[in-house]
Amino acid sequence: MRVLFAGTPAVAVPSLDALVKAGFDVVAVLTRPDAPLGRKRVLTPSPVAARAEELGIQVIKAAKVDAETTAHIADTSPDVAAIVAYGGIVPRDALAVPAHGWVNLHFSLLPAWRGAAPVQRALIAGDDVTGAVTFQLEEGLDTGPVFGTLTESVRDEDTAGDLLERLSVSGAVLLCQTLSAIDAGQAAPQPQSGEVTLAPKLTLEDGRLDWQQPALALHRRSRGVTPEPGAWTMLEGQRIKLEPVALRPDVNDLAPGRVRPEGKAVLVGTGSHAVQLGRVQPAGKKMMLPADWARGLATPEKVVFE
Repeated sequence: MRVLFAGTPAVAVPSLDALVKAGFDVVAVLTRPDAPLGRKRVLTPSPVAARAEELGIQVIKAAKVDAETTAHIADTSPDVAAIVAYGGIVPRDALAVPAHGWVNLHFSLLPAWRGAAPVQRALIAGDDVTGAVTFQLEEGLDTGPVFGTLTESVRDEDTAGDLLERLSVSGAVLLCQTLSAIDAGQAAPQPQSGEVTLAPKLTLEDGRLDWQQPALALHRRSRGVTPEPGAWTMLEGQRIKLEPVALRPDVNDLAPGRVRPEGKAVLVGTGSHAVQLGRVQPAGKKMMLPADWARGLATPEKVVFE
């Protein structure tokens, strides 16, 4: 079975590897163009592009699937296209190229969390269980019928990065199973059912912690935005990056945003009980332990996060 694989970030690499290992004929990889990374903004291939080049697979780099890109895809004569976090819309003309269409591996239990940031939004919302599905890609936003589903429990301290890493591995197995079923003529996709929720791409503002909110909400948000865009707060006009906070229900005497060092710990008041800071990164500096950061404050007892 000839497969076009479309994907860009690191979470898509396990699926590419799994397809190759399972013996599918991956005829080409579609990925987004090289992007500037690091302080020096060096143009760098996407993780999927880098892996495809290691595997000797043809790479098609495109910021969007336009007529030219669609022609490149058609030239590879795929039987099916598998897509995992490519990062762009596939228009009708391109959807029609493979005989079996496009199969999308999506990291949520559709129709929950349709969109670009399903794992992140699930964590922020406090979901106990999430998962992944394979579905037939349509012109609508993640609306197509579902081939297969897997579930994954959300652990108390999971970040979006942790959960995505696990789902990328188990999802790769599901994707191979789905394509095998299609190849054997045994696939039977079912219409989505249930409550629809949306998962738009996160912005920098989604990472800001509002200390008036309850501690549990801040705990969930700080995990959901890690590693990207990252949790942060303001102090004296400067943005401070934060690793996920921990719950401290035993501390109830701090006003929202008020900071208090306690030994090696640094506590912050919220709309309910306190939270404990993870590592802290002040503007222009590296990540540091919270106690080290607090020692550098002139009057830590007067510090209030904005």
